[in-house]
Amino acid sequence: MAELSAAFLCADLDLTLEPREDHAAYIANWLDVLKADNRAIFAAPVTRNAQRDFINGLQPASVV
Repeated sequence: MAELSAAFLCADLDLTLEPREDHAAYIANWLDVLKADNRAIFAAPVTRNAQRDFINGLQPASVV
């Protein structure tokens, strides 16, 4: 879910996301996780929000 988190965070901070070659491999790994446990996706938003809040907290007030 880091790839989705990165996309949401970049959008939230108005940053351009630069794709990397390993993105597809990372997403493929998550597809395997979801095939094994289709409810695993529900734990990810909590982590994404915590990451976003932490990183936003590091930004100067004029950026957030």
